[in-house]
Amino acid sequence: TMRLQAPQFQALFTPGLRSVAELFEKKNYELRIAGGAVRDLLSGVTPQDIDFATTATPAEMKEMFTAAGVRLINNKGEKHGTITARLHEQNFEITTLRIDVVTDGRHAEVEFTTDWHKDAERRDLTVNSMFLGLDGTLYDFFNGYEDLKSKKIRFVGKAAERIQEDYLRILRYFRFYGRIAEKPGDHEPNTLQAIQENAKGLAGISGERIWVELKKILLGNHVNHLVQLMYELDIAQYIGLPLDGNLEEFARVTKNIQNLSPKPMTVLTCLFKGKDDVTNLDLRLKISKEEKNLGLFLVKHRQELTKGPGPEPLRPYQDFLMDSREANTNSKILELLKYQGEEQLLKEMQEWTVPSFPVSGHDLRKMGVSSGKEIGTALQQLRDEWKKSGYHMDKEELLSCLKKL
Repeated sequence: TMRLQAPQFQALFTPGLRSVAELFEKKNYELRIAGGAVRDLLSGVTPQDIDFATTATPAEMKEMFTAAGVRLINNKGEKHGTITARLHEQNFEITTLRIDVVTDGRHAEVEFTTDWHKDAERRDLTVNSMFLGLDGTLYDFFNGYEDLKSKKIRFVGKAAERIQEDYLRILRYFRFYGRIAEKPGDHEPNTLQAIQENAKGLAGISGERIWVELKKILLGNHVNHLVQLMYELDIAQYIGLPLDGNLEEFARVTKNIQNLSPKPMTVLTCLFKGKDDVTNLDLRLKISKEEKNLGLFLVKHRQELTKGPGPEPLRPYQDFLMDSREANTNSKILELLKYQGEEQLLKEMQEWTVPSFPVSGHDLRKMGVSSGKEIGTALQQLRDEWKKSGYHMDKEELLSCLKKL
């Protein structure tokens, strides 16, 4: 057996975890780290959050924690077998080992077990199905560690069975592929076949759940390969993507954009031919208003709002921003520059501070312009002059300009 001694693993042993471990040990319940945290630790990464699995039932845990005076928070997870305890300013999510009795492709009814192998068997991918004892012992029933080392993404057991338990696992396969696999195209043929044969099942999954996975795929590696695959395997239509997505544009843009940390919507918009595609995506996935507006903005401006000729390539973007009356236009322009692969202009735009117009109505009144209408007109003329100067003219210059006008 393998025993992990990595510093990332040692660092987990906070006062909170030591107290939790003691309680379980005293009662002879087994407690292990489960799932994604094990994968991270084996990859030398510090896990963001840690799930624990145990042989104790929720009732046994509640009794044990309550007797020890430990605070329990929200009981939402309890019907799935999860208890959350708070010790030393830290939350511990601990789930009883379980077997899925009935699954409908979305939810599972579970019963509790003390069999670690059976619990591992109902997890989605081999790299997510390992457990780690608190002494560092690795429990790996499906060769997850080998797969992790050779960067293979495989379902636990038969792909079709795992997918039919929860169709969202199709997208989880893609997400982890983009996170772990070394190169595009390294799939087992029978896995791709199982995905294609079950793609229709995604139609029954809620848009919110799909969007969470899709966003992670869009920000991972091999995104062009994975999205092309979604079209080849007939998945696209069930998750809100346009039937005739612009795959050439997608391939072209994703080449440069990955290193510019784009928003997921910016990457996705390359597929869209027009604003209807954004609307349809929103209907299926219930994206946020901000995401929808960004998609519409990019579709509308990606062709005509481009860099200027001559010595001031950034000017068209700056002018657009200065003329805009909408909130967060600045961040939309930054996303547009990423989409266009304009790395240098993106840097310049990020460093540019939006200048404020130096003249006010008050200044004009002091100069004897009194009617509101005249003030409005004069301010607009001065704004135009100021814009022509590249926003460099100061108050003095602008006011002497007014005298000429």
